[in-house]
Amino acid sequence: MNTRIDLSQDEMPDFWYNILPDLPEELPPPKDDTGKSLEIMKKVIPGKVLEHEFTSERRPKMPDELRELYFQVGRPTPIIRARRLEKYFDSPIEIYMKMEGYTFSGSHKINSAIVQAFYSKQENVSLITTETGAGQWGIAVALASALNDLKAKIFMVGASYYQKTYRVTMMKMLGSDVYASPSALTKIGRKLMRNEKNRNGSLGIAISEAVEYALENNGRYNVGSVVNADILYKTIAGLEARKQLEINGIEPDYIIGVVGGGSNYSGLAFPFYKDYKNIQFIAAGSSEVPKMTKGIYKYDYPDTGKILPMLKMYTIGYDFIPPPIYSGGLRYHGVAPTLSLLMKKGIVQARDYDQETIFKYAELYSRLEGYIPAPETSHALPIIKEIADIAKKEKKKKRILMSFSGHGLLDLGSYSKMYENNEVPYSGS
Repeated sequence: MNTRIDLSQDEMPDFWYNILPDLPEELPPPKDDTGKSLEIMKKVIPGKVLEHEFTSERRPKMPDELRELYFQVGRPTPIIRARRLEKYFDSPIEIYMKMEGYTFSGSHKINSAIVQAFYSKQENVSLITTETGAGQWGIAVALASALNDLKAKIFMVGASYYQKTYRVTMMKMLGSDVYASPSALTKIGRKLMRNEKNRNGSLGIAISEAVEYALENNGRYNVGSVVNADILYKTIAGLEARKQLEINGIEPDYIIGVVGGGSNYSGLAFPFYKDYKNIQFIAAGSSEVPKMTKGIYKYDYPDTGKILPMLKMYTIGYDFIPPPIYSGGLRYHGVAPTLSLLMKKGIVQARDYDQETIFKYAELYSRLEGYIPAPETSHALPIIKEIADIAKKEKKKKRILMSFSGHGLLDLGSYSKMYENNEVPYSGS
C-alpha cells in the first residue's frame, strides 16, 4: 500500500511557473503614492528579482547553480498520503500532503529565500535583510544566506521573537543577526517603539525596518511573501506536486492550504490553475487576522512605514496591529495581489479558523499521522473535514491536495502553553 510519492533530483522541474499571463484579467500595477517607492525598490531589491516581478514569461528557467542549491536544501519533497486521517473521517476521500516541512529549513519558505539570496550574491553585496513573523521565513533566509556566503539581518515581529525562542536560536546558529521588531536599529523602529500599542510588532513594521536598513547599509532586501517574484519561486512546490500526481494518474478535486501573505498556498495551487478546470481552490487563514473574509479589496501599503509601493489586495489595513497569536506567520494584514484577484473573481474560496480550533486539529493530525504540523499549517486541516462531509453526503470520491507548509517541532513551546491553559482538551473522537 503506497503512502509516499517521490521524485528523483533529475525529475525536478528546471523552471518556475508565472501566473501573470494566465490571470482572468490584468493585475492592477503597484501604485507609487509617495513618488519615491519605486526608486527605493530598485535600490534594495536584487535586479533579477525585480525583473521576475514584472515578467510576462510563463516559464522562466532557473540557472543550474540554483538547481544545485535546491538539492542542497532538500528538494524535491515527497507527497505523503494521509491514510490514517482518511480512515478517521470515514468518508470516500483521498488526502495527499505536499510535505514542505521536509526541507532543511522546515518549511516552504526556503523555495524563495535560496533564490533571492543567490541573486543578491550576484550583485556583489555582503548583506541581506528581511522581516519574519513566526520565524519560518527568517530561518529560510538565514540558511540561504549561509549557503551563499552572505550576512543576514533579520527583523522578527516582537511577539514572535519572545514566543519562538528556538527559531531565533536556529537563525543565530546559521550565522544571522536577529532583532525583535520594532527595534532601536532603525529610524522607523525607534519612532514606533514610543507607542505602547506597537510593542508586539507586526510584519508591516518589520518590513519597513528591513527595507530601511538595507537602504542605509548598501544591502539587498529579500521579500518573504505577497509579491509576484516570491510566489514565482515558490511554484517549484506546485510544479513538483503536479508532476508527482500526473505520473501516478491522480487528479485532485481540491487544493487547500493556509495563507499568511499568500505565497505558500499560491506556490502549490498556481501551477494547476490553467490546465485543471475542475479543481476547487480553498485557502484558510486566521480568524484573529481575518484579511481574507473581512478584508477590503483596495490599494494599501504592504508595510507600516509606507516605504514600499501600494498594492491592490485584500487588506485589513497597513496599520493593523494583530494580537500575539501563536500562528505568527498568519499575522500579516494583506493578501498577495495575484491571489486577491483570484479571490475577487470567485476562483479561490476563503475560510478562517480560530486558534483553539486549529490546535485541536494539530493534535489530531499528530496522533493519527505521527508528524507534528506547524500551527500555521494546521489552519488548513478543518477544510478536510468540510470536504469529507461533502464526499460522504454525495457518496463520491474526493481527492485533496494540501500544502503541508511546515513542521511544528519548533512550535512545541506554543503547544505546551495551550495545554497548560487547558485550551486543547483532546476528546479522542
